[in-house]
Amino acid sequence: MVQLSSTLLIALSAVAVHGLPFFKRIDQTIADSTTQWVAACNAAGGGSQCSTLSVNAFETLLIGAGVCDQQNAADSMITLAKQLNNNANMISLAQIFAQQPRNTPTSQAVPYCQQAPNNTELNGYYQCQFSGANQQVFVGNLQVGAAGTIPFGLTTPVSPPGSCPANPSGPIADGDQLVNITTNPGTPATGSGQGNATASAASGSGSVTATATATTATATETESSECGGDDDDDGEETTTTAPTATAATSTATSSSSSSSFLLSNGQKAQQQNAQFSSLTSSTSCTAGTNACVNGDFAQCVDGAYVTTSCGSGLSCFALPLVNSAGTSITCATESDAASRIANTGATGGVTGSSS
Repeated sequence: MVQLSSTLLIALSAVAVHGLPFFKRIDQTIADSTTQWVAACNAAGGGSQCSTLSVNAFETLLIGAGVCDQQNAADSMITLAKQLNNNANMISLAQIFAQQPRNTPTSQAVPYCQQAPNNTELNGYYQCQFSGANQQVFVGNLQVGAAGTIPFGLTTPVSPPGSCPANPSGPIADGDQLVNITTNPGTPATGSGQGNATASAASGSGSVTATATATTATATETESSECGGDDDDDGEETTTTAPTATAATSTATSSSSSSSFLLSNGQKAQQQNAQFSSLTSSTSCTAGTNACVNGDFAQCVDGAYVTTSCGSGLSCFALPLVNSAGTSITCATESDAASRIANTGATGGVTGSSS
């Protein structure tokens, strides 16, 4: 009996020493992050561009998004605001969105973007962290001080850890939306890590580069890390990344050449949506692929799908691209998804099975 206990103790010790660390995934209802911005955009006359940029924006909070995708999305939101008479409310809400914490797959802090934004209204803004994340270790096991752990333009770590200009007291509660906590984007940080009282939070001024304009113009077709490729028999989608900086050239095509792949894109989207209907959270998958599971956006992590709710009134669909061959997996209303598929010439609704 003593020998058995000793053996068990040794085994447990081995697990403690050699076992993998326990990580908790921290996520949120991503669609809630842009709800107020969409309302302001619609009131300013933004039309269909409001929902398009909104979907592209809140998807950048997912764990598979690029480290600068959130800032790029906020840039596009501000670019549209400037086109709508420099709408101050839209600009302020975009600044808050740029500071919303991103999902973390490992209960570690999420690295910061290391490039300047296109619009000066975003200078000095960076995302907060969720309070449940380890503020001393960033995703990728990066220690504080390593590349990506200090926001662009700053020379010292964020203090207090996990804070941002809109919430300078520290991180925010797991899953909370910054826009529901404050309507003030805060004072932009400077290179010393302190706020600059003379900086304008939402002045409507600043340069808009050609890249930002291109990002807005092609937002529907260039959902970074979400654009899909082939239609596999197992219902999984091979994802490709469409870099924002080259969006204008990579998606440019004539209307005559577009017609050659539009119908195919619509039919492929229908096939994927039909395949998605049979998926569950326990369906095996290939790491890095995206799908829709029970109406939620799903990412494959360690061989299993991890889902994120699209939010009220939205569901996950495969949708056809317009300016290039392929599909994207995104959140939309069912009517919008059906309309976009029908516009390609494909019949039968979102799955191709409707009469």
